[in-house]
Amino acid sequence: MSKLEEKIPAEAGPGVAVESAVRSRSKTMSRKEMARDLRKRREAGLLDPEESALDDDRPRSRADCADAPRPCLFVSCKHHLYLDVNPETGSVKLNFPDKEVWELEETCALDVADRGGITLEEVGVIMNLTRERIRQVESRGLHKLRVVAGDDFD
Repeated sequence: MSKLEEKIPAEAGPGVAVESAVRSRSKTMSRKEMARDLRKRREAGLLDPEESALDDDRPRSRADCADAPRPCLFVSCKHHLYLDVNPETGSVKLNFPDKEVWELEETCALDVADRGGITLEEVGVIMNLTRERIRQVESRGLHKLRVVAGDDFD
């Protein structure tokens, strides 16, 4: 039995998409864990001097980055698809733990939005989530917009 076949549940049946069986899950790192890692790197003298230089070149607005080269290397941007930061806890979720930034097909949510409407399946591939999870997030977001707008229908 191949490694790929081992990952597919036996009860899933023949119609299971192979892509979903191979997809790696996102990884969340706590603020404490990242601080500990930074401290160890500083003590070992492993900090790259170019890390702080990147912040000087980081785009400050969409106009600054619209024509910038892709893939975008500024993962600290809130529109970057490589990672998400929880504002309440400071924890970081790596959306693609098995890939490097330059291996992603899409790196900026604003670039995807500029293309216009795309399917749930395409959003799922871009965000490393299933189509069903994307549908749930979309439904929840639309509900929140209706509440803010004051509409009383579901």
